[in-house]
Amino acid sequence: MSSVWNTALNILARREHSESELQAKLARKFPEESDQIEAVIARLQEQGLQSDERFTEMWVRSQLMKGRGPIRIVNEARQRGIAERVEQALGSLDHDWFEAALDVAKRKFPNGVSFEQQAKVYRFLSYRGYSSDCIRYVCDTLKQSASD
Repeated sequence: MSSVWNTALNILARREHSESELQAKLARKFPEESDQIEAVIARLQEQGLQSDERFTEMWVRSQLMKGRGPIRIVNEARQRGIAERVEQALGSLDHDWFEAALDVAKRKFPNGVSFEQQAKVYRFLSYRGYSSDCIRYVCDTLKQSASD
């Protein structure tokens, strides 16, 4: 058990992990010790060393700083096993996604966009995880700034 415990502590020392991420990493390293892995994770949670709530807050904040949109944030959260918590966190946020998308697009296209460049803007913001309503708003705003 001490090797599973030490490995878990080393993993968490580098960065926060969700419970499912930590479980997957430990299971890859110790495939025969699933009972010990569950016990170690429970002990880590009891001691406050692993918290999905803390991980979610930190992770959502970092995604917002990277200029990611809600669609991509939720999709990546599913892969990390925290989609429900992330959806709740995004729901409680007072975040203007339209302005966030506009800020991201202005950094990428500082001189505005022409009609021909709108497809690039659409692909760029779609990949970032913004809705089509946000993208239309951004294209209209950037088109106006390009013609001014």
